[in-house]
Amino acid sequence: MTFGFDLDLLKTFAAVVDCNGFTKAAERVHLTQSTVSQQIKKLETNLGISLLKRDKSAGAIETTEAGELLLSYARKILATAEEAAELMRKPSAPRTVRLGVPEDFAGRRLIDLLSGFSVASPQIRLDTVSGWSIELRRLLEAGEIDLALIKREPEEGACIASWREELIWVQSATRAVETDPVPLAVFPVGCIYRDRAIRTIELSGRRWRIAYTSQGLMGVQAAVASGLGISLLPSDAVLPEHRRLATSEGFDDQPASEIALIKGRASLSPEAKALGIFLAENLRP
Repeated sequence: MTFGFDLDLLKTFAAVVDCNGFTKAAERVHLTQSTVSQQIKKLETNLGISLLKRDKSAGAIETTEAGELLLSYARKILATAEEAAELMRKPSAPRTVRLGVPEDFAGRRLIDLLSGFSVASPQIRLDTVSGWSIELRRLLEAGEIDLALIKREPEEGACIASWREELIWVQSATRAVETDPVPLAVFPVGCIYRDRAIRTIELSGRRWRIAYTSQGLMGVQAAVASGLGISLLPSDAVLPEHRRLATSEGFDDQPASEIALIKGRASLSPEAKALGIFLAENLRP
């Protein structure tokens, strides 16, 4: 037969011992004296042992050997239960906000920015997911993330905040490449830079080919630097090993794209709103 300790019974038992009697114990635990007596009897019946010795002549209460042993454990059990209850009453675990960031944007600069938010809001835990804009939109719609920074064409829908992003045609600074057809070093399908580059070249009546594809920014940057292809990159991704292509070379200046902070259909939690406000005020592409 298994027996689980009733916290109320243990609390009453400890009160009787501490108060050296049933009357004062009843006042401490806010019960009648008869109820206190019944609870002690129930505890003894459950355990099958006597816990208290009553000296009627002296009007005192003493613990039996078993009662003394139980009292030690009772105090530990009650203290642990109170500690657990106190923790549950407090928001001990930080609330989590899930942020999606562009694949080419999840670098040191963003980490430094988010670390500033964490210092200012230590009660909020940040989970970040990196991916291409098309995937981040899907995660938002599915409710798997709260906010997302996405790359898109300007004013392409509602957003919390947005920033212009200058785009530049680049090739290797040391190795010229043949441009018929134009060899492109690009990101995967769904990337705005890839879509913009292909569409612009087609509108000019020129041919193109995919010379190199990379999931990450460093791969595309390296491919351009080594002369594998030409790419359309945001200005802050242009390296010293790159050379900007001019209009006279057949690569016209491009209209700016946009970085937008957007949310899904669900209402934002106060914590997610706090992150949105922080990003809107501090993010400068």
